[in-house]
Amino acid sequence: MEKSISDLLKKLTRDTWSSDTVSIRKIENDDDLWYAVAECKISPEQEEFVNPAGFSIGRAYLAPGDNVPCVICKADGERIGFIVLRKWSDSDQGLNWSYFIDQKFQGMGYGKAAAKLAVKILRAADPKMPIKLSTEAFNTKAQKLYRSIGFTKSDELDGDDLVFVLY
Repeated sequence: MEKSISDLLKKLTRDTWSSDTVSIRKIENDDDLWYAVAECKISPEQEEFVNPAGFSIGRAYLAPGDNVPCVICKADGERIGFIVLRKWSDSDQGLNWSYFIDQKFQGMGYGKAAAKLAVKILRAADPKMPIKLSTEAFNTKAQKLYRSIGFTKSDELDGDDLVFVLY
């Protein structure tokens, strides 16, 4: 990837960042930042599956071109989750995201809608780059979601996590 993910995302039009159900926008202010790191909560069972928003935001601070932290919002603008769009494993081998939906909004279809929108955004940013997602072998819920939106399990591992890819 010649350009950073941050540069690739800058070229996208506003409509690329939204669907009928959800929108994704870069963290723009203190309120967005506070929401992501303090107000947006996941269930204790899910905490082992995702990095806390603060970790992802810290990584974005250290490598801002490779990590773009964002909030996920309902169509009416209410924040409902956190997502970071990034390069895969700090390399030019793919694009990636990590996200979660606030527990108050889970089970309503927002997670799947946000995942589909993330695919749309990353495809628009670089249509030739594969999108890779990793998950623990026992996180069958994530695996089912990834498969439902077109990802296939690859032979690659990310540490001991399974890798799913969309070409």
